[in-house]
Amino acid sequence: MDLNQVTVQSNNISESILFYQKIGLILIVEDTHYARFELPKGNSTLSVHLTASHKPSNTVIYFEVSDVVQVVTDLKSIGIIFTQEPTKEPWLWHESRLLDPAGNEICIYTAGENRKSPPWRLPV
Repeated sequence: MDLNQVTVQSNNISESILFYQKIGLILIVEDTHYARFELPKGNSTLSVHLTASHKPSNTVIYFEVSDVVQVVTDLKSIGIIFTQEPTKEPWLWHESRLLDPAGNEICIYTAGENRKSPPWRLPV
């Protein structure tokens, strides 16, 4: 099994398209009610679906990078605003957080080996 895509809601597709392109995603489908992006690495995609009444979501979109501090610095230099500066978390990930234009939470992180194999991982 492989993750194909995650879809988030937006009340402004145009604004969402500009935002996700600005942070480095590649637009592959565009319509008045829907957009889909490829990530620069891997096979997964992210979709944005237009909704008239955006419902608050507990979903967090995680984008893994090799150097969270450098990526945050680069994104800030083009005007991206973060809600959390890069922080070393107790679960051994280095994370920074921001919101997309619709209020969907995004985590930019670096995890290394702890991404899938933290010290507390169950035996397989």
